[in-house]
Amino acid sequence: MKRILVSSSILAMVGGAAFAGGYTAPAAAPVVTPAPMVAAPVAFDWTGAYAGAQVGYGKTNGDLDANGAVGGVHAGYLKDFGGFVGGGELAYNAANVDDGDNGKLKNMTDLKLIGGVPYNRSLFYGALGASYMKADLAGQDHSDTSPMVGIGMKYAVTDQWTVGGELDYRDGHNFDGTDSDVNATTLNLTTSFKF
Repeated sequence: MKRILVSSSILAMVGGAAFAGGYTAPAAAPVVTPAPMVAAPVAFDWTGAYAGAQVGYGKTNGDLDANGAVGGVHAGYLKDFGGFVGGGELAYNAANVDDGDNGKLKNMTDLKLIGGVPYNRSLFYGALGASYMKADLAGQDHSDTSPMVGIGMKYAVTDQWTVGGELDYRDGHNFDGTDSDVNATTLNLTTSFKF
């Protein structure tokens, strides 16, 4: 009997110790929240008419060798074809590029074709066209149409406002039938409103 009593006591103690903590349910698997989706940048639609103003720096070389401020207005139209943007622009720049007694560049009116590649809200482009320039050469007024090339970049700040910069070169070789060369380079900052 002693043995049964001792064995029962040992079993009771071991069993009681095993159940002392009670039943514990398995822990639930952690809930994994997916990372939020970040929207890709929305490409800007460059199609439409626009107008604006520009201001910058001009330099002439050749028979006029001077530099000074330029500025004016522009208007144009662009068509967005997806991976390519094309269009045209008319720009007028008044100039304060004075070479003293040699003369001065008075103004430039540019008509140019524009073609470029859009990237998100930016447009990188080249320009090709003609520039009608007026200059004073040794006290006499002259004007001529010269070929021009340019490169530029526009950035859409909002759906209607863009800012940018453009570098243009005009080749005024044998200007207005004279033996004078009036080559003009301009670097302008631009702002435009898209209609």
